[in-house]
Amino acid sequence: MFAPGLPSILSSLRGLAYFQIDVVGPAQDLHSGSYGGAVVNPAMALARILATMHDAKGRIAIKGFYDAVRTWDRKSRDAIRKLPFSERHFRAEAGSPALGGEAGFGSLERIWMRPTCEVNGLLSGYTGEGAKTVLPARAMAKVSCRLVPDQDPARIAKLFSAHVKRVAPKGVKVTVQYIHGGKPWRAELRGPLYDAARRALQAAFGKEPVVVGEGGSIPVVGDFDRELKAPVLLMGFGLPGENAHAPDEWISLENFTKGLRAVATLYEELGTNP
Repeated sequence: MFAPGLPSILSSLRGLAYFQIDVVGPAQDLHSGSYGGAVVNPAMALARILATMHDAKGRIAIKGFYDAVRTWDRKSRDAIRKLPFSERHFRAEAGSPALGGEAGFGSLERIWMRPTCEVNGLLSGYTGEGAKTVLPARAMAKVSCRLVPDQDPARIAKLFSAHVKRVAPKGVKVTVQYIHGGKPWRAELRGPLYDAARRALQAAFGKEPVVVGEGGSIPVVGDFDRELKAPVLLMGFGLPGENAHAPDEWISLENFTKGLRAVATLYEELGTNP
């Protein structure tokens, strides 16, 4: 749900392309005093590679990355701006000192409409307490790209690998592993299924539902759409701030109860008006 007391129907999901970049230098970790400055440092090489992923305006700098990105119409963007959203509250919820991203878009547009390229993890050298002056032999990064219609993860994988190969410094061996991916999904919420969902949500929550997007990925939703040629309905009853995927994830009991009523009413609607 977009906010407490505000039932929501989901119209879009981002896809995913997930990678691992490995940078290999010397045969083993070296003494940074004896070899530093003469041997290429894999951690520095990896940092330089990652620094090329975006330009100064937050736009992804991989050649061809935006070629298939579908443009959202003005009506959809205006609808997003009318939602009860606070940038300040969003920042506080994230616990972040500031917000950022691709220039020219608000936070919801960046999450729902635009693709990303994010570093998910880094590993290299000595990471224990205190100091150990090593020049690391290896460096590794986990990188994920969230995709939007009509981007294809296999195509993005080729572009990503080509970009890394092009910018990789000399003196190290760089490899890219494409771990997995999923296609994005977006639906036009028209027809009897969505009409029934709107009535069911309004009956349970006492408010007309809003149409929202989602920055995460559920790849099988797109498979249902493409392979079964069937409409897909996504109604969620969780709230922002419920610590999704964290050990202390929780759900509002009020939403749990009203969600049950909404789903039961939806089935009744579909049975009465098939």
